[in-house]
Amino acid sequence: MNRIFRNALFVLAAGALAASCADYNETDGFAAQPDPTFAEPYKDLAPVKSYIDRNQYPNMTLGAMLKVSEFNKQELAHAAAVTNFDNVAFGTTLMSGTIVNAKGVMNFLDMSDLLTHVEEIGYEVYGSPIVANANQAEEWLATLTAPIEIAVDYVEGKTIDFSTMTKFDGTVEKGDKSKASIVSYEGQNVLQVGTRANVRIVEDFDVDPKATYTTTFWARAQTGKESVSFTVNFSGNQIAGPASEGKWTVKPDKWYKIVVEGQSAPDATEGFFRIDNGPNGVIYIQKVQVGYYPDNHRDQTQQELTDTIKYALNTWCDGLMKINAGRIQMFDLIDEPIETGAELENGMYDLKHSTEKIFWQDILGSENYAPAVAKAARDAYQRYEGDPAELKFFISESGLDDAKKMQSLKYWIGIWDANGAKIDGINAKLNLSYSEDAATQEANKATLDNLLTSLAATGKLIRLSNFDIKYLDVDGVSVSADKISEAQRQKLADYYGYVIKSYMSKIPHEMQAGICKGNLADTTDPVGLWSVNKSKDWVRTATYKAFCDALSGK
Repeated sequence: MNRIFRNALFVLAAGALAASCADYNETDGFAAQPDPTFAEPYKDLAPVKSYIDRNQYPNMTLGAMLKVSEFNKQELAHAAAVTNFDNVAFGTTLMSGTIVNAKGVMNFLDMSDLLTHVEEIGYEVYGSPIVANANQAEEWLATLTAPIEIAVDYVEGKTIDFSTMTKFDGTVEKGDKSKASIVSYEGQNVLQVGTRANVRIVEDFDVDPKATYTTTFWARAQTGKESVSFTVNFSGNQIAGPASEGKWTVKPDKWYKIVVEGQSAPDATEGFFRIDNGPNGVIYIQKVQVGYYPDNHRDQTQQELTDTIKYALNTWCDGLMKINAGRIQMFDLIDEPIETGAELENGMYDLKHSTEKIFWQDILGSENYAPAVAKAARDAYQRYEGDPAELKFFISESGLDDAKKMQSLKYWIGIWDANGAKIDGINAKLNLSYSEDAATQEANKATLDNLLTSLAATGKLIRLSNFDIKYLDVDGVSVSADKISEAQRQKLADYYGYVIKSYMSKIPHEMQAGICKGNLADTTDPVGLWSVNKSKDWVRTATYKAFCDALSGK
């Protein structure tokens, strides 16, 4: 049998555990629960983090990736993390996209709970990215950078007075020409629109798709007849009226002034106002006027956008660091900035840019992006009890086994450093797999070793995250957690050990910022230090032992 975490629901009780488990389960006097039981064959193994020689590797740490909800439940996943790892990271769940709403209101309740608990037990958190291109408060940024309302004057458009006409030359879209004609009615010429006729009573004017138009006309039904109901259409857009089914109505007792407001259809290429008459009677029209209010918005100037984004950045950093109060000391400053689909003139990859969303770098400028974020975050950190000597900022990026992407990241970090950014390290997101094909696996190892060599050459602190390894058979097909054999699991565990030892040997000790495990327990893939049995217990795997052995130098 393997070492098991029982999946029971316990509350946390500092110091309340059996003496035989105390060394294993205590963190600064805090006892993580549920309390693990002991079983063969790994019962003599201590917490994973205890195997690090802190004298030889003073900066080396082990991190665990969890969801905030998992951690705050203080149940099984929490106990496994606190017991076995130096710190916990929460991925994107502490980024502005989950905290700031469209009005800029920040909800730090979950973050406050976890930081209070972390402070009580003497534990550590690795901070989520402060800014990125994804998982941002996009609605808030869109609101802040939206066009500004301005005062506009009404613009007179086209006017037609049918009393001055003897013949109607407009367009009849439905019905014959005789159903739209100039007739004499009550001593004046008017336009008569017959039953079941669709008639453009004014047309041939330019339309602005952003403008709201006002069409005013005077109409009535025939004396002695019933009321007449009709619909109206402005340049392809039917405008709902106040009567039933969105219709408009006139009676035969007097002339009615009817005012219709609306925009043209988005794809309209010509301006017209059409009456679609029903079957109940004719409509008489004296006069029609069309005018509009131009779009009462203007785009923000570049200076206004810059000021707005600086305000948003400072506001976000201020709120984040106020709730943090110096407790999180290591953050990803920027997450995944490099765009492999775009090159600069010097051959390096460009940063990501967008014409559809607000990207910080598009407003602040590519070269000043990281310096501006670092300054805002550092100033806020110091403002709220943070010791600047303890603060560390990382740039996190994936796909750095691509040599050109690695070189491009170094290029941008060099520019940002020169412009005054505080960048202490690189958080390299891994995407690893073990292959049963010998040649493929040798290539996997070579790629990893080259990546570590390149990272070491940066002179920055180096952290590896997303440390999960998938198992692929000889044909490159993933082997799932419920299908993997013990022999396959051991091969996978050995590769975990290889990665850890390679990191600890190739990255200078003073540059080691640690490794962060992506998943503690198996998912559908066998990526965990624990597998999950039918009772939902967490059972230690060979990977657990591989971690212990590699960290201890075996």
